[in-house]
Amino acid sequence: MGRLYPVTTALLVLAPVSAHAQAAPDPQDNKPIVPDAEFDKALPPLSNDINAPLEPIPAAPPPQSAPLDPALDQPLAPITTFESTPLETTADVKDKAAPEIRYETATRGLEEIGLAGQFKSLSSLRSGGGKAANASQIRARAREDEALAVRLMKSLGYYDGTAVSVIEQVPNQPGMLRATVSATPGKLYHLGAINVVAPPTVPPGLIRAQLPLKTGDAIDAARIEGAEANVSLVLPQHGYPFAKVGQRDILLDETTLTGDYTLPVEPGARGSFGALRTTGDKVFSIKHLNVFRRFKPGDLYDVRMTDDLRKALAATALFNSISVEPVATGQPGPDGTELVDLLVRQRKGPSRSLAGTAGYGTGEGFKVEGTWTSRNMFPPEGALILGAIAGTQQQGASATFRRANAGQRDRTFSIIASANHQTYDAFNAITGSLAVRWSYDSTPLWQKKITYFYGAELTGTNESVYDFARGERVRRTYGIAALPTQIMFDTSDDLLNPTRGYRLKLNLSPETSVQGAVAPYVRAMLEGTFYYPVSSSLVIAGRARAGSIAGISRDDLAPSRRYYGGGGGSVRGFGYQRLGPLDPQGNPVGGRSLNEFSLEARYRFGNFGIVPFIDAGNAYESVLPKGGDLRYGAGIGGRFYTNFGPMRLDIATPLNPRKGDSRVALYISIGQAF
Repeated sequence: MGRLYPVTTALLVLAPVSAHAQAAPDPQDNKPIVPDAEFDKALPPLSNDINAPLEPIPAAPPPQSAPLDPALDQPLAPITTFESTPLETTADVKDKAAPEIRYETATRGLEEIGLAGQFKSLSSLRSGGGKAANASQIRARAREDEALAVRLMKSLGYYDGTAVSVIEQVPNQPGMLRATVSATPGKLYHLGAINVVAPPTVPPGLIRAQLPLKTGDAIDAARIEGAEANVSLVLPQHGYPFAKVGQRDILLDETTLTGDYTLPVEPGARGSFGALRTTGDKVFSIKHLNVFRRFKPGDLYDVRMTDDLRKALAATALFNSISVEPVATGQPGPDGTELVDLLVRQRKGPSRSLAGTAGYGTGEGFKVEGTWTSRNMFPPEGALILGAIAGTQQQGASATFRRANAGQRDRTFSIIASANHQTYDAFNAITGSLAVRWSYDSTPLWQKKITYFYGAELTGTNESVYDFARGERVRRTYGIAALPTQIMFDTSDDLLNPTRGYRLKLNLSPETSVQGAVAPYVRAMLEGTFYYPVSSSLVIAGRARAGSIAGISRDDLAPSRRYYGGGGGSVRGFGYQRLGPLDPQGNPVGGRSLNEFSLEARYRFGNFGIVPFIDAGNAYESVLPKGGDLRYGAGIGGRFYTNFGPMRLDIATPLNPRKGDSRVALYISIGQAF
């Protein structure tokens, strides 16, 4: 006779719902114990007169008095001679150390089937730390561990497993006990027939195909529950939003050591996407909610698209809570499906935020940046961002209007106005600019492989520039019109702290400079980075970058539009913008081309890291960069990893410095160097 077991816990604890048949009785067992004749003879005779008086009850013999103790006849002792010790109360002993029993634990029989580690992590004996108030407490813990061992063995398919515990004195160690739990797994049971009880699906056999179990597999609880979870996951991905997986049954056969598995499944109606609905404290209207969906009405229902919609809404950071749930409509859809609407439950969250960053770099000085953002000042998703920069060598302010998901998901439209004052060795500039930009960007929730932006920019700037013809610095005013564009291909695994993959980025900006005459030119920059994980704690990261400005002479360029090398995001060890051509006073004047190379070994331990690095590069007066005049810097950095990115501190020194270069450079900022 088999045993029918429902699996109800993660440890596959099976409760029998049918029992073995009882053995047939032995015919010899039907004989009477006392023959009838002998039984009747032993009975007293009965009178036929029902009115006859009852027989008298014999009187009980009088009780015998026990002799008295002679001491009871003696007079009592005087009370002054009576001595007593009062009993201790709970209050009297609360400050006294309670007696403690120490014990050690041992297990047998679980190591062979791979359960020793899991048993130790759940053991009541081990959780007691080898201490108990008394032996009864140790015995109670041992009984709990017996039951634990049996559950663990059943979770792997050892249904006949047993466990016993023994508590004994440890030889030659007075006061030390040993609690030993010995397990006997018995035979391993395997899956027999596998049956799925469910109505037909489209395509046929969908449920069984997604249940990765086969006859002959061990009846492993974790594997069975994982297989059933896969059914629950896959059915809503194939048009069944309301699928329910029922309670499985396993019928054990003790003779063949197999268990026949039965799983009931209710797939529900096959659905296709209908319309969006919304309720709650509304942030977005139905019209704007439809911007986020990646499916069309009538498409076969796929829960991944539902999750995608929910995550995209959460990424706006405008909700305190957001959920998206399928709702049956009962209306027919295409291909015999039923239309399923999605109900978006909105709960408005805070829309304003403050943010700030701070850093220091040799040659760049201290710099603090802050922004105030109202993310939904101009609904839907029309943000106003006010920013300010305060530093030893840079000051500025900006205002940005940004429309996220502007008519299309993940498309952003921005208008930026800014004013800046920069004081560096290379130039002193007062700049105002106005720009518009359309972009397709990555976010922390949605890192995309391809991102881009394009736009237009008008800049007016008054800058100091070294005039080689006059041999002195003069101030000039430039008007610049530009059409900046960027495209990036990104396979890395993280925006702020990548550990694998690579990135390729191209910037192109056709520009026109007006300074007495119109001078068109093109600025271009190509950059590639890679990240290779040597181990879980060590990542090798590299970068190569090259830039060129064609169509204009260097001296006709505004100094702020030229290329410079050196600094925390360039060749570390050299001051900010210090690399490249110099004027006779030793100040950088910038160039029309640039090349840079960097290599880092990022070693992380916990929330900290050490990063040795070497950088190389230079800026050149020529249109194309050269390779024969590279400057090298090397150093070591520290990292402190936070939930918003790593904090970076790098110390570097130039390996082939020029006259006037500092021997040590320091850089502090947020985020990796690249």
